[in-house]
Amino acid sequence: MLNHFEEISSFPLFNGISSNDLEMMFKCFGIYKRKYLKDEIIFLECQDIKFIGVIIHGKVHMIKEDLDGNNSILVYMSNGDIIGESFACGIDTISKVSFIANKDTEILFIPFHKIVNMCKMTCSFHHKLIENMLKVISTKNIMLINKIEIVSKKKLRDKIMSYLQLQKSLSNDEYFKIPLGRTELADYLCSDRSALTRELYNMKREGLIEFEKNIFKINIDF
Repeated sequence: MLNHFEEISSFPLFNGISSNDLEMMFKCFGIYKRKYLKDEIIFLECQDIKFIGVIIHGKVHMIKEDLDGNNSILVYMSNGDIIGESFACGIDTISKVSFIANKDTEILFIPFHKIVNMCKMTCSFHHKLIENMLKVISTKNIMLINKIEIVSKKKLRDKIMSYLQLQKSLSNDEYFKIPLGRTELADYLCSDRSALTRELYNMKREGLIEFEKNIFKINIDF
């Protein structure tokens, strides 16, 4: 199905699984791939999810829409990340959020029951796949905790600085690039784009931060 097993073997879900085992897994599990255009819905809120998705190329946002139709980005994901696992492995498999392609995206779909139920072949890679799945779910939970910690701040300035500090710690560099544009960042921070832009320039004018497009530098300990 795919001729680049070596590439996807570097993804967290497939870590430690050889290219030969991946090829066997694809046949055994009935894994398939699909391409999505920018802004196309992958999983819709209230949809019954039986598959997990692995992003081969592209970006995906986990979106929650409120009663007024406003969207909030809960988590943003890119190459190698997985989507839908929290619902596919739950008692209630109905999605409480939507997953939307933020750019042209290609995704692998794996039937979740194939992951948790060993086949008669008892393939050696199966235990490793389950171990990797638990690690990936743990990482996603940490991302959600970070999101909660950031948006729980009362002031927009504090939310911005908390987010920037997180991105700096992930890059481990004085100058760092954030993965979100202004509209996306406003959605992630549960804010308005105009208010976000105004506050960013206020912080820049006060010397708290420097930025050029998506490249930022924090000048103080906050």
